[in-house]
Amino acid sequence: ELGLYPRATAPDDPRLAQSVWGIDFRNPVGMAAGFDKDARVFAPLLATGFGFVEVGTLTPRAQKGNPTPRIFRSAADNAIINRLGFNNEGQDAALPRLAGRRNGVVGVNIGAGKDSEDRIGDYASGIARMSPVADYLTINISSPNTPGLRDLQAPEALAALLARVQEARAKAERCAPLLVKLAPDIADADLPEIVRVILANGVDGIVVSNTTLSRDGLKDRSFAAETGGLSGWPLFARATRMLARVFTFTEGRLPLIGVGGIDSGDAAVAKIKAGASLHQLYTGLVFQGPR
Repeated sequence: ELGLYPRATAPDDPRLAQSVWGIDFRNPVGMAAGFDKDARVFAPLLATGFGFVEVGTLTPRAQKGNPTPRIFRSAADNAIINRLGFNNEGQDAALPRLAGRRNGVVGVNIGAGKDSEDRIGDYASGIARMSPVADYLTINISSPNTPGLRDLQAPEALAALLARVQEARAKAERCAPLLVKLAPDIADADLPEIVRVILANGVDGIVVSNTTLSRDGLKDRSFAAETGGLSGWPLFARATRMLARVFTFTEGRLPLIGVGGIDSGDAAVAKIKAGASLHQLYTGLVFQGPR
């Protein structure tokens, strides 16, 4: 935000350009949601070289998130555990920043308030409010840090959510592409029905995946004991396997964004081979740096 960031100087190889949802991406590498929570630094991130940026998660009202400390890093595991809890200044604070942007692809990640009595209503209002300033919208029902949020991934609840969101989207000033972000911890047996509901309700894409509650394979025991969502290299195999399964269930009909454990060109290519049209990173940037 203060201008301290590396500028991309060389143009992108034109072979990296993608056209998805009628949007032109100069390259498929995006900044995942959770970094620019309040839509303050999307322009510097784009100037760094990202092909797109997803801001948020933005909730209807400002909220402080969970008590600190709430971010933990393990260099031994190339992983982060966070239990931030959708800390953000709220959608109204982000609106004027997004309305004033000039270029680049920016998606908006929408969440429900922690203490909301109508979480589906929060998503519907968020879609209506943020549609005019978003190149695409992501419904985040996969964070492990808001109690009960992942329950909205259950097929019946998901169908009710998507019906109401689509109704709000149809009335919005601008009908931006709609994505759903899923958790990597969905049981194998449940995933086909969840994907069927997503397809049946006219969603435009799926983000696979969010952080995991699993601690499989971690070396740092004190780190593993922290609660929250795990991101980074230990998530790679789980998230990429899920990505491939979602691609199979959708029969390639929906563009997918692959997320989880990308920290190299090889990891990014593996996501593409698993079915991703685009991909996002965050933890890899923390450990490897912007270059």
